[in-house]
Amino acid sequence: MVPTPEECSLLHSLGYSAHRRRRPEMWRLKVSEGGGPWLRSVNNFLGRAVWEFDPDGGTPEERAEVERVRQEFTEQRFQKRESQDLLMRMQYAKQKHLLVDIPAIKLADSAEVTEETILISLRRALAQHSALQADDGHWAVDFSGIMFIMPILIFALHVTGSLNTVLSTEHRREICRYIYNHQNEDGGWGTQVLGPSTMFGSCLNYVTLRLLDQVDNDALTRGRAWIISRGSAAAIPQWGKIWLSVIGLYEWSGNNPIIPELWLVPQFLPIHPGRFWCFCRLVYMPMSYLYGKKFVGPITHTILAIREELYSISYHEIDWNKARDTCAKEDLRYPRSFLQNVVWSCLNKFVEPVLNCWPVNKLRDRALKNLMKHIHYEDESTKYIGICPINKALDMICCWSDDPNSDALKLHLPRIYDYLWLAEDGMKAQVYDGCQSWETPFIVQAYCSTDLVNEFGPTLQKAHEFIKSSQVIENHPDSEAYYRHRSKGSWTFSTADNGWSVSDCSGEALKALLLLSKISPDIVGDHIKEERLYDAIDCLLSFMNKDGTFSTYECKRTTSMIEVLNPSESFLNIVVDYPSVECTSSVLQALIMFRELYPGYRGEEIRKCIKNASNFIENGQRKDGSWFSTWGVCFTYATFFAVNGLIASGRTYENSSSISTACNFLLSKQLSTGGWGESYLSNETESYVHSTSPHAVNTAWAMLALIYAGQVERDPTPLYHAAKELINMQLETGEFPQQEHVGSFNCSFYFNYGNYRNLFPIWALGELRRRLLAKKN
Repeated sequence: MVPTPEECSLLHSLGYSAHRRRRPEMWRLKVSEGGGPWLRSVNNFLGRAVWEFDPDGGTPEERAEVERVRQEFTEQRFQKRESQDLLMRMQYAKQKHLLVDIPAIKLADSAEVTEETILISLRRALAQHSALQADDGHWAVDFSGIMFIMPILIFALHVTGSLNTVLSTEHRREICRYIYNHQNEDGGWGTQVLGPSTMFGSCLNYVTLRLLDQVDNDALTRGRAWIISRGSAAAIPQWGKIWLSVIGLYEWSGNNPIIPELWLVPQFLPIHPGRFWCFCRLVYMPMSYLYGKKFVGPITHTILAIREELYSISYHEIDWNKARDTCAKEDLRYPRSFLQNVVWSCLNKFVEPVLNCWPVNKLRDRALKNLMKHIHYEDESTKYIGICPINKALDMICCWSDDPNSDALKLHLPRIYDYLWLAEDGMKAQVYDGCQSWETPFIVQAYCSTDLVNEFGPTLQKAHEFIKSSQVIENHPDSEAYYRHRSKGSWTFSTADNGWSVSDCSGEALKALLLLSKISPDIVGDHIKEERLYDAIDCLLSFMNKDGTFSTYECKRTTSMIEVLNPSESFLNIVVDYPSVECTSSVLQALIMFRELYPGYRGEEIRKCIKNASNFIENGQRKDGSWFSTWGVCFTYATFFAVNGLIASGRTYENSSSISTACNFLLSKQLSTGGWGESYLSNETESYVHSTSPHAVNTAWAMLALIYAGQVERDPTPLYHAAKELINMQLETGEFPQQEHVGSFNCSFYFNYGNYRNLFPIWALGELRRRLLAKKN
């Protein structure tokens, strides 16, 4: 089929031309598979999801459908930025012969919501969602939305000479498709899919396209024009300066020092990196190593050419001292304070020069060897996945710098695929190696809320086995020497191979297991052994801060004043692992559920924890009745967790002003259509910002908070309106629509949780129906 002139123009704007157009390509998602000498696993790769190119896959009709959905996304990309994860759905529909035979319901304005209409909606949603379950028991989905992760993986592959080894022609083509699809109308790229263009996103994605051999097209021309017009790459923020320095596109002298010697100070000092939040610690650890070595990757002809493209003047004429403190206004979210300027001036003018003078410079070699030891430990304890793709890419470069022929590099390479995901908008890099152990327990809780477990027993049984098999069953060796928290009994965010225990993931997994323990094993499979439950409780209590609150991966280890060392202009509060309402609520609910079933195990400690944790949640409430979220969008998300935690601890609408004011807040934000819709801008402005239309997930969060707070018993009218909104949103397939991303990372990045679109509406409708039936009876 010959492309129309309009199609040719569109493809050309994405970096393609008509003569390069190939027949549609087919890919296959492989789950819980792995092997070969350079892949290691603690539980046979459970939860691993990798896309593999299949040159012979698909019928002509299936290939044509793939091309159609790709083209449709491209044509509508400025109106709808979020992909629908259609390629995975097409594969599962074919494999499982999916057919939803329950007719869709659309309720007119005058129609009433009844228990029967909710039940029909639930059965449609559950049937479709169950069909999307992978054979290993979890639900593999697109967990992406951050635009700088793919570039740094490409940079790592480029530096280590592995680009063509790891990425096939088909991989490269799909990566380019994704980057072109998410170029903004002004020519730049954002730090994330949502939001305006930034220097960080624009420079990294432009360079990635060039490293993937893209040249001389309109998209690159517009991208370069955006970069030059905003001050050139000299104005890229700190993380960007480091990455460009590593690949030879920026000079190390234009960076503020990240001194590796800091790791040699006594550990009891609050400035020791072992006391930092693990993400900060593990990202700046390899950055310190690379800074200490002033490492620069191979200077190829392409790198030399890009040097002249990223700057408005010749590369060798740039004033790197001036560039050091330059940041584009689009990226400058958190200008440095006076005290921070003093700290960085001292480091630049005094500390770094002294550290490079004999005999003090002997410390640098010692510091670098110490850092490399810690990098190897992190790699080995995560099976070369890393805590996240950022530190993985950096660690990979460090391993190559230390020994280009090392086994460590060979072990890193196959784990690149764990971070790649394919959808109709192209191949993207995920925020993590998935969110398997986070979303699956929520899905179990959602299914249980419907009282339809007898109809979906096989689905729950597989999910049950997945959660049980994903528990971390032992501590990492020498964990204290490498500043690692206890892990035995916990769950990670993704897979057991990732190895990093998380407090709220462990709490939600325990809640799901305790719910399933109340259901016959004939339906959901064998219950988890008590000993494993005790391990989980021991681990949860070990996460507790001194004041009874809970942070993310570890306890809070240092004072907030240490944030003065935060060198980033774009990310706030990254040095300390602060407690959050969400983490505290998840653990609080799990402890309360456990105490009801096992009152004799560590009862007094759990009692004190419940008291302190619930007080923390109450004290975090704002005057308007809301809570601010760190890990989701935003006030609806945090209020959902806060209300659930307080209700579990004994608060009610009648005896707690926190609950009543929270309900009033949520009801005040309900839209005239019946739903709720909140923008990610709420996280950035720290005040509630309505989205342009109702959002299924925000609506479900608000509904659940109101339901648990007794709204059905007081006045179910707002919930009927919300339920009608959800039911009318439901697609012909039975799913709910993919809308604006609602995931947040520390209020810095926004991304997609692919299962939220279904699990939370199912949960809300299920809980509403259950409460309505209980009220009637």
